[in-house]
Amino acid sequence: MASQYIMIGGFLGAGKTTVIQRFAEYLDERDKKVGLITNDQGAGLVDSAIGRSNQFPVEEISGGCFCCRFNSLIDAATNLTEETRPDVFLAEPVGSCTDLVATVSLPLQKIYGEDYRVSPLSVLVDPIRAARVLELDDSGRKFSPNVTYIYQKQLEEAEFIVINKVDLLSDEQLETLKQGLAERYDQAQVFVISAREGTGCEDWFEAVIASEMNEARFLDIDYDRYGEGEALLGWLNATVEIKADGKANEEFEGNELLVDLASALRAKLEEEGAEVAHLKMTLTPEGDPYEIAAINLVRGDSDPELSHRLYEPIEHGELLLNIRAEVDPDTLERAADSALEQVVAIEKMLLFRIAHLEHFRPGMPKPTHRMTSAT
Repeated sequence: MASQYIMIGGFLGAGKTTVIQRFAEYLDERDKKVGLITNDQGAGLVDSAIGRSNQFPVEEISGGCFCCRFNSLIDAATNLTEETRPDVFLAEPVGSCTDLVATVSLPLQKIYGEDYRVSPLSVLVDPIRAARVLELDDSGRKFSPNVTYIYQKQLEEAEFIVINKVDLLSDEQLETLKQGLAERYDQAQVFVISAREGTGCEDWFEAVIASEMNEARFLDIDYDRYGEGEALLGWLNATVEIKADGKANEEFEGNELLVDLASALRAKLEEEGAEVAHLKMTLTPEGDPYEIAAINLVRGDSDPELSHRLYEPIEHGELLLNIRAEVDPDTLERAADSALEQVVAIEKMLLFRIAHLEHFRPGMPKPTHRMTSAT
């Protein structure tokens, strides 16, 4: 029997990871086996750590987006099938990627249709960012035109547009955003949810589960402009070991550390003129991947928010740091080094060691397959 493949896209910071965990729990409660497939340009992904902490089977594809690593996507699904035989795959593509229908959904349906039933592409939006992109709100810093181009193309190919974090908007703001999306992207059905609170999720989940992708829809896209937009984004992934020194302190408060570190990073990136697309971190005690604290910063003018908390202080932990911002990658490295030194070493008097760090700009997207009406 074919497994259902559900891909949930959306720009960086839209809340995809929280939504996918909520969706996975919803399916699990209905006795459906779930496999998660996460995706990133680099290694050391916060999203995978969160999925594992919730005890869902996870396969991580790094080093490129689903479209450019299509064979790895098939391998990941095969591995999950051999281990747990999921009824449903929930896949989270890189937040800076678009053209997913032609390069992922349709090839999956056409080449591997006996194994997978492909659902319509859902695209999640952060309502504050969406209002700025649609020029319904002129406050706050905006992305440059080529980065905005990617955002707009994501919405253009969606069959379901999902306004997340509805609690951030007044009734009037929500109605304005819904109307703006409906006018510009009338091909899509619009849903309104709060993934954090669970509001509105069930209607969308049921619509996704009951539907199959429209095979006649394709995106008209300028790949040169798409590649230029991705190349404007700086990417940083780091793994940091943190522990109490046994002299100044025997243990430390991990939740407080994440908040202070995220705040310091925000300030340093603001000084550099960087617009944050998404900054996220997890902290797990040594030897316990199921105990986790997690924090997100989704815009330069927003506040860091803890989505998961540690129940008690810890002695030794592993920090995963993922930053995506419109700025040079070297700036991200300087900001990360400076914030770790300031907060971890000086303010908290803790020891830390950077076990892994990579910073780069994404390369030009080169899909393994691209199917259109002409092919």
